[in-house]
Amino acid sequence: MGKRRKPIDFDDKRLYYSIKEVADHFAVNVSLLRFWEKEFDNINPKKTAGGTRQYTKEDIRQVEIVYHLVKDKGLTLEGARRALKSKKSEVEKRLELLERLQDLKKELLSIEEEFDRLHEQQKYSKTQLEN
Repeated sequence: MGKRRKPIDFDDKRLYYSIKEVADHFAVNVSLLRFWEKEFDNINPKKTAGGTRQYTKEDIRQVEIVYHLVKDKGLTLEGARRALKSKKSEVEKRLELLERLQDLKKELLSIEEEFDRLHEQQKYSKTQLEN
């Protein structure tokens, strides 16, 4: 029987978690987390002067991504690295698209304001002609 997961309670106000807590959270050995640190650039916990690893919630999220790719999806380490790189480019594409959509929204709002201004001007002109 394998290791049993001990989920971390993220509701508390803690900023850092030990490598043991993170390993227990994913039911993996501490040595696997150290290995993944060397293999994946996105896993980079803070280290104290004594060399103790301190994982933030973001660090744990990065471990979760690697865990999903390697353990759940069954990708090799190289396959997981490629997937992470392609995901980053997808994220970059989404950010660019979001920026373009925000610019387009601004332009449309500007056109709407101009339309409303012209519409009000036209209404005012009609009332002047009728009087």
